[in-house]
Amino acid sequence: MTSEPILLLTGASRGIGHATVRRFSAAGWRVITCSRHPFPRECPWGGGAENHVQIDLSDPNDVMAKVEEIRARLGGRLDALVNNAGISPKAEDGGRLDTFTTDLRTWGHVFHVNFFAPVVLARSLKEELAAARGAVVNVTSIAGARVHPFAGAAYATSKAALAALTREMAHDFEPLGVRVNAIAPGEIRTEILSPGSEDLAAKIPLRRLGETREVADTIFFLCSEGASYISGTEIEINGAQHV
Repeated sequence: MTSEPILLLTGASRGIGHATVRRFSAAGWRVITCSRHPFPRECPWGGGAENHVQIDLSDPNDVMAKVEEIRARLGGRLDALVNNAGISPKAEDGGRLDTFTTDLRTWGHVFHVNFFAPVVLARSLKEELAAARGAVVNVTSIAGARVHPFAGAAYATSKAALAALTREMAHDFEPLGVRVNAIAPGEIRTEILSPGSEDLAAKIPLRRLGETREVADTIFFLCSEGASYISGTEIEINGAQHV
């Protein structure tokens, strides 16, 4: 069994996920990544291809089937599970999909990735998490608390549900010695920012967008011994945007 701590991360190929891999890898963690694409050869971290599981998080059957493949790579323990993958579909013109314009199939697709996949992964790997007295971090969103100008109704409600799930999971996992928390990023500078996001910076009290490194640092803290008495909470990372 490897002595290095193990992180299982969904949505690692870009943005917050990419920064999270870098942060944990730099601290000596082994990072197992999950996405619906094969491992991207251009990713800069070592051992990535051997520690990647191709999985369609929108398909519950595939998620449940791939759990056994993931479990075989863990060696009986999992120190941290970070449910970072999320999708936020837009209208054909790039605009926001609201309650009226979101197709029901789209709504279901979003919830399978953003909400149900974290449920399946966490409950399926509860024994490995318990063996390590590990931590779960769910990545929610600023859109889960208030209407957002870019994030659609399906995305927002899935993230609100994930925040509620975090509280339920913290209660249910507590007897196993597993802590469960969430982070709710606000306007973070990534390559997939919606048009107009930069304009929001002037309305944020810190007067800037957040950096993916800052989000990754918070995730790392919640998975560390420094957060050993923190569970069942959602940390906002938004530069005081909602004060």
